[in-house]
Amino acid sequence: MSNEHHPVAIIGGGLGGLTAARVLHVNGIEAAVFDLEAGPQARTQGGMLDIHEENGQRAIRAAGLYDEFRKIIHEGGQAMRVVAPDGTVHVALEDEGDGGRPEVDRGDLRELLLDSLPDGTVRWRRKATGARPLGDGRHEVAFADGSAITTDLLVGADGAWSRIRPLLSDAEPAYTGISFVETDLHEADARHPRGAALVGGGFFICLGDRRGFLAHRETDGSLHVYTALKADEGWLDTIDFTDRAAAKAAVLAHFEGWDEDLRGLVAHAETIAPRRIHALPVGHRWERTPGVTLLGDAAHLMSPFAGEGANLAMYDGAELALALAAHPGDTEAALTAYEEALFPRGEASAVESAAGLDTMFGEDGLEQMVGFFTSGPTATV
Repeated sequence: MSNEHHPVAIIGGGLGGLTAARVLHVNGIEAAVFDLEAGPQARTQGGMLDIHEENGQRAIRAAGLYDEFRKIIHEGGQAMRVVAPDGTVHVALEDEGDGGRPEVDRGDLRELLLDSLPDGTVRWRRKATGARPLGDGRHEVAFADGSAITTDLLVGADGAWSRIRPLLSDAEPAYTGISFVETDLHEADARHPRGAALVGGGFFICLGDRRGFLAHRETDGSLHVYTALKADEGWLDTIDFTDRAAAKAAVLAHFEGWDEDLRGLVAHAETIAPRRIHALPVGHRWERTPGVTLLGDAAHLMSPFAGEGANLAMYDGAELALALAAHPGDTEAALTAYEEALFPRGEASAVESAAGLDTMFGEDGLEQMVGFFTSGPTATV
């Protein structure tokens, strides 16, 4: 199959890659995005995101989509509860509608970005399997379907297990010591009223004994729950997630004696799935390499305990696009400027994320979080 050539090729159609493509488009630079999924509706896109003023919202403004973004905000989503294992509520903050970190559904945000791009920008069913330099800053990318492309500028926006990262770095994500089991409770108010009443209208944290429950009220009225444990990397492999009842029992065995409504966030769920939490080394960076760069998780994968992953990915995408627009005809100058800001930005958030993990899953995680939300900022984790 003959190679296509694209002046700018973005590998990965997540929030970061799509933001980069949109801000490039706004500035008159066309890019092609290659994504492994079958299409925009191939799978659900995960839970709620709080979009921060200082990075995620700035990216949305650079994309010219702020007014449309305001329309998809989850009203009430900035409410917050912190609860003890016995069900005692220690913090209950209402969403006053004036916070700087409004909640949106990841799928709605991705759809907003996709709809803002010219038809054909995203090439679906294109799973990158590897890339190689061709000289003079040009690269070739190979895909699982046997096709390949060449490009003058290759952007790795392909997440934690990036196939583009090896061009720049030998670093690989490492297990952080935390495992999640994700569950969903659909139509929560009608079908799971006790769980719905416990979680409330926004974000929910329950911590104790180096484990706990993190949950969101979704825009469709469901509850999306992350049951989190400090566990060996192989723990999830001991559970048969194809047997929902057995999987629930295996998880709940670690929450004996906890409040029954808390346990119900697993026991009554309609879905259950495992997820290990990985991170790249704090301060991950690389030498400037002609014609290629990274953004988002491909550049600085971190645990979710600073709430910065999606925000940084979008901000990276916007900043990369703006740097390219500011240096017409000089891609290397643009990439140098972009990476000089990217590295310290990513490192600062990775430090915060690692500290958040240690705090939440330390001996006094509940007390620390109660203190944070009663005496510090009212932002969600």
